[in-house]
Amino acid sequence: MTRRLAQVAKKVGVSEATVSRVLNGKPGVSEATRQSVLTALDVLGYERPTQLRGERARLVGLVLPELQNPIFPAFAEVIGSALAQQGLTPVLCTQTKGGVAEAEYVDLLLQQQVSGVVFAGGLFAQADAPHEHYHLLAERKVPVVLVNASIEGLDFPCVACDDAVAVEQAWRHLASLGHERIGLVIGPADHMPSRRKLDAARVAAKAMGMTLPDEFVQRSIFSLEGGQAVTARLLEQGVTGIVCGSDPIALGAIRAARRRGLSVPGDVSVVGFDDSAFMTCTEPPLSTVRQPIEAMGRAAVDLLCAQIHGSHPHPGELLFEPELVVRGSTAPPPAR
Repeated sequence: MTRRLAQVAKKVGVSEATVSRVLNGKPGVSEATRQSVLTALDVLGYERPTQLRGERARLVGLVLPELQNPIFPAFAEVIGSALAQQGLTPVLCTQTKGGVAEAEYVDLLLQQQVSGVVFAGGLFAQADAPHEHYHLLAERKVPVVLVNASIEGLDFPCVACDDAVAVEQAWRHLASLGHERIGLVIGPADHMPSRRKLDAARVAAKAMGMTLPDEFVQRSIFSLEGGQAVTARLLEQGVTGIVCGSDPIALGAIRAARRRGLSVPGDVSVVGFDDSAFMTCTEPPLSTVRQPIEAMGRAAVDLLCAQIHGSHPHPGELLFEPELVVRGSTAPPPAR
């Protein structure tokens, strides 16, 4: 007990006597200090006293599917900063291969009595994935916000980049350069943002008097290696422009082109999606469609805080406008 008091007091910057008063429900402590002590207790992994367990901690789970794709650390930075400004402490939960699963993280967060959870990418965007842990959060009335397109049946507030606009911008850019054979590399068939990108690509192609045959559409995991593997098939079909569902996929597409002795953008043009960190430092710098990460992350926190404070924002999706960023990976197709 003495060790616990000392650790919590050091974490908060108050005396052990103050911590003791909070834990025993004694008066004489400001509400701000009281909340800081309770948060420190949660962060350090100590159980709250029985009389305090009914209150939610000032913790918010931030669940990410990975950290290798730089878009997710970027979201974590924005969301974490916005939470801190609201007096909330983010608890980062990152999935790794063979590590803690998303549902297991939800169980852990519920044990800590978190004030809410933000999912920035995850199983909620996959129609065929298990979703029981999301329904458990809804049953417990834990505030939740999703960052990405969700499937039907999960009625949480959602913040997303407009996938249809993103693909239309990329498609029109390549078409305006003179490309007629444009391929598309997206995620799995049950991935909702990928479904929306495919629908938008078909609409964009038709509007421009072009076709998008099935062999011009390839599905990949969201990695450089995945992008490289499936792009090889597109190049065999003679495509000269490729629209990708993420920046890592686009970098894989560039590598695949070079392995075949082709130049980017001389022989093949590539457009990514996200505008994640270091895309200006690649060779060539990557043309991509930028997600408004700052605006999306702050909107997600605003929606979460509204729920925490008792308001119930209408379940639905806030769509944010992307922006095409033209760099060195796109150019007119080679002359025939």
